[in-house]
Amino acid sequence: MSLKGIQKSVVRAPQTFKHKFNIGDNTKDAVYIDAERRFQELEKETKKLHDESKKYFDAIKGMLNHQIEFSKAVQEIYKPISGRVSDPDAAIPEGNPEGIRACEEYENIVKELLSTLQPELEMIQQRVIAPADELLIVMKAVQKTNQKRAHKQLDYDRHRASLKKLQDKKEKSLKDEKAIYKAEADVEQATQEFNYYNDLLKDEMPKLFYLEREFIQPLFQSFYYMQLNVFYTLHEKMQSIDIGYFDLTLDVEAAFGKKRGDIQDQVEALAITRFKATGGKGSGSRLGSGRLAIEAKSSNPPSRRQTHDFTENPPPPYSAPISQSLSPPINGTSSAIGRANSTGSSWGAAAKAKGAAPPPPKPKPSRLSGIAAPPTATALYDYEAQAEGDLSFSTGDVIEVIEKGATENEWWNGRINGRSGQFPGNS
Repeated sequence: MSLKGIQKSVVRAPQTFKHKFNIGDNTKDAVYIDAERRFQELEKETKKLHDESKKYFDAIKGMLNHQIEFSKAVQEIYKPISGRVSDPDAAIPEGNPEGIRACEEYENIVKELLSTLQPELEMIQQRVIAPADELLIVMKAVQKTNQKRAHKQLDYDRHRASLKKLQDKKEKSLKDEKAIYKAEADVEQATQEFNYYNDLLKDEMPKLFYLEREFIQPLFQSFYYMQLNVFYTLHEKMQSIDIGYFDLTLDVEAAFGKKRGDIQDQVEALAITRFKATGGKGSGSRLGSGRLAIEAKSSNPPSRRQTHDFTENPPPPYSAPISQSLSPPINGTSSAIGRANSTGSSWGAAAKAKGAAPPPPKPKPSRLSGIAAPPTATALYDYEAQAEGDLSFSTGDVIEVIEKGATENEWWNGRINGRSGQFPGNS
């Protein structure tokens, strides 16, 4: 955009804002609005016509090229991996000579078909895609005229608003009179320019719509006949294929079953095709139990005093002899913290002489083991059993709740110190 264009855009900015949000007096022409809507639809559909024609052109060429590549892939599969010990047919010059020969014949036929269709594809390019490009160029020129008309409308509304503002003044000075004179001249010029573009587009856009229909008609007819030629050529060429490798006397499904035979059953009988992972669940359970054991151990941290004493009396190093592997007693008790030498042979000899160690006791169930802790209730007062089956307790006792009543005013079932019975829920 030139400097002059930028200056005009800045001047029109306030009026553009008012027009966008429908503020103030904005010029509206119903006939032009309808023609502009129709033009936008025409521009959109013309672009779609161009794109879809190009896609059809590329699809026909792509289909034939994919057929050639498909034949090459099958041909490579038929060929043995020459010189490879893993290939059972490595000693054979060709694993499936008949199939390879059929692939080569098929590839040559499709290449010939692509050469035959090339003129038809070029006609699609010349008679459909290229005219659609030309129509898009015409649309762009008309769009520029529409944009010019929109700018003239902004100028027209802007000058009219300025003139009206000056005319509405009750007391006008000499300067205001001069400004009114200039504003009237601007309004007159803006009116002429706006009416020119507005009338031009209202008059000629309907003609463009008619010519567009006449322009599209030969495109559609050419596209239809070229499609017929393409499909007829494809059908005729494929019908004339006479490759002995294919049995055309059977239908597609029967021929497929005949060629495949019991290959699927033989493949499914191979062990490598029925591979299933095993042991995953056991490994996962062992890993999970170890993680829970660590969490259960970490849930009972040592007391502050024990941690302090352990820091003052650290265990001996791994290289310490057995006789010095025990640290002094902690807090005057007979218990000691010791660490075995990980590489000392004397420890192993002592263990053998002592005999097999008894199995470690089962760990105490922890709340982190996955089992939820039973609900409990703390006694608020002393209660002495009044009848058989009642549970006696003292203030502060923690009662394990076995079964709750519907409300706190009913009797609950609980257990304390190995005794079970009923107790009031509001205790």
